[in-house]
Amino acid sequence: MEYTDQIDPASYFDSYEDLKVHELMLTDQPRQEAYQKAILCNRALFEGKTVLDVGAGTGILSIFCAQAGASKVYAVEASNLARLARAVVEENQLQAVIEVSECKVEDFQLPEGERVDIIVSEWMGFFLLHEGMLDSVLYARDKFLKPNGLMFPDTATLYVAPCSVPSRFDRWESLSGVSMRCFGRALREQNSGNPEVLTVAPEHLLYDGHIIAWFDLMEVTTEELNSIEVKDVIVASRSGKLQGFCIWFECTFPGDGAEEQLQLSTNPSAPETHWKQTVIPLPEDACEELEERDPVAFSLTMTRNKETNRRYDLQLTLLDAEKEEHHLPCECHMTKCILMKTHLEKMQVEEEQH
Repeated sequence: MEYTDQIDPASYFDSYEDLKVHELMLTDQPRQEAYQKAILCNRALFEGKTVLDVGAGTGILSIFCAQAGASKVYAVEASNLARLARAVVEENQLQAVIEVSECKVEDFQLPEGERVDIIVSEWMGFFLLHEGMLDSVLYARDKFLKPNGLMFPDTATLYVAPCSVPSRFDRWESLSGVSMRCFGRALREQNSGNPEVLTVAPEHLLYDGHIIAWFDLMEVTTEELNSIEVKDVIVASRSGKLQGFCIWFECTFPGDGAEEQLQLSTNPSAPETHWKQTVIPLPEDACEELEERDPVAFSLTMTRNKETNRRYDLQLTLLDAEKEEHHLPCECHMTKCILMKTHLEKMQVEEEQH
């Protein structure tokens, strides 16, 4: 059967920029492979099941679900892209399984008395929540998912680490042999306090990653997402210039437990995704050289923007490591932590001897 598109392609996208965004997502190989593997390697979970794809976009996740054996897939997409999703479904001859609805999931209705076995969604935004659609996914969970249903993904973890940002600082020391420090300073002042989406090299992290928040997507509520705060002291695991803080996320998917847990990671050491990492650059007078085992005290808050519910405001504050409480035992070089660690080790030895 030859597929023929009867729809004007211009009607699929609101703008050229919208087209490029979806092209970027579809060509994000780590993203695509993570979802494809999570779904197709779990055929036993999808076989004969009913699936809801929230924010279906071009419909590719719905198609993965149909390929995995789902008996019915409801693909819900609020934008014009729903028309393209229908065309993609028809192109792949899966219209008997996949039903595309052009509406918000909040306006969507299942047939009376029906609930779904699985909810699939690629809802993540920058630093996980910013410009994401987790609220809509949680609405769908509460209204449409069976009590023993599954979420794909089912957990999400946010990380933060101090880092160097040579692309915003060091590169202007000598540009083609010309000192451009004044330009670099002006650029940083212009962007002061604004998080930036950047690719951070693993070697520029000064710590492996501190967990800001962990979400069980079967349990988390929208109220718990209103404000997230962490206040802590972490110990540098390598030396380097402290020039900012890097934020990334990881999501995991359900499985049968027989294989290693499937995940999608935006860790700087993982293959690059379109999310990259989010960096909060520090003001120039707050930057400093760190040595291994130097303590870094900070607080970080993520709060919903009052005007735009899907956006989050970040607030980072550097604190005095001398005044903040450290984890025990602490590996930093401060005298109080060395003494406490020695004392704890001595107590442990005495306990073992008795």
